Amino acid sequence: MITVSKEDYLKSILAAESEGETVISARLADLLKVSPPAVTMALRRLKKDELVRVQGDGQIRLTAAGRKIARKLTLRHHLIERMLAELFGMEWWKVHDEAERLEHAVSPDFEAKLLAKLGRGGACPHGNLSEMESPKSRQRRGLLLLSQAEPGKHYCVSSVYERDRHLLEFLNARGIRPGVNLDVVERNYDKTLSIRTSAGTVVLGRPAAERIWVSTAPSSAL
Repeated sequence: MITVSKEDYLKSILAAESEGETVISARLADLLKVSPPAVTMALRRLKKDELVRVQGDGQIRLTAAGRKIARKLTLRHHLIERMLAELFGMEWWKVHDEAERLEHAVSPDFEAKLLAKLGRGGACPHGNLSEMESPKSRQRRGLLLLSQAEPGKHYCVSSVYERDRHLLEFLNARGIRPGVNLDVVERNYDKTLSIRTSAGTVVLGRPAAERIWVSTAPSSAL
């Protein structure tokens, strides 16, 4: 039986993989905000169900069956985020948490209705596609992290890391969200970036700048 807890573990493993991380028990405990013993017990059940494999070095891998479930849940999460933003007008920085609560309750029939209404190809309010992408996949599409952007150049925000509500609120207050243009003014001595947005000039630290993917823009639109 696939429980809500099992689905959460599988999706978290897929999400960490997509960020290029090595998935181990400690990382899962951090992502899911649970204790290490809880992770150990959950992994034992997932291994029994043949949904994950734990390698000799402790790295956790999804089996084909586990990956299928994780991708299905990821699609439902994506569709719910789009529904909340596009049909109900919910603020972009709120929809992830709401989708986390609703994704387990979506029936196949309702999922089909959402697909018919919204289409499969669109991005969620955070700029992410329905299939989780790796950093290399984003780079092949011509994207780069804001932390790698060059001063004096113009960029458009493509996507942001969506699993950190505090980060999303922080960026929203500074006029940084998918689809907006920004200018990188200066790379500062303390490794922060001075950025000009429609909200004015703001300073971003490296942890935030490494969570934002941008594309080059031909000219400043500010």
